[in-house]
Amino acid sequence: MSGTVLEFGLDGAGTGVLHTTQIVGGEHSISAEGHSAFGGKDTAPSPLDYALAALASCTQVTGQIVAAGDKSISLGEWDVDLKAHLDNSVLVYGAEGVSNFRDVTVTVSVQTNLDEARFAEFAAEVERRCPIATLFRGSGVELTTEWTNLPLA
Repeated sequence: MSGTVLEFGLDGAGTGVLHTTQIVGGEHSISAEGHSAFGGKDTAPSPLDYALAALASCTQVTGQIVAAGDKSISLGEWDVDLKAHLDNSVLVYGAEGVSNFRDVTVTVSVQTNLDEARFAEFAAEVERRCPIATLFRGSGVELTTEWTNLPLA
């Protein structure tokens, strides 16, 4: 089975560490401001917060897509928490290396109708297919996931 190539467009502008991006062809815009450690005044989430939020929400959306393709999977509420560490030596001080999260831990609890064996397969498939998780892993981030299967209410 083959899908289609989806196109995304963004147009952004800003001053200092505050930036607003308009989603091309849509009604949404996103404001981001550098973390307070980088001169931000906490008027908007940082781009790093958005990157982590993208991972959390992409995990859930990908799970829903996986479940939609397997009519025997029923899902309820999701809870996705993240913890991450960023060494700012490269970003702030110009040290040699890669400016990236060192590690990210994603803790997922989701209500399902699956037994533990099928839940493990489901979680592995979500991790394999999530584009944002792929970006994190491909960039060298130590990405750890912890999944909990909760009874479907």
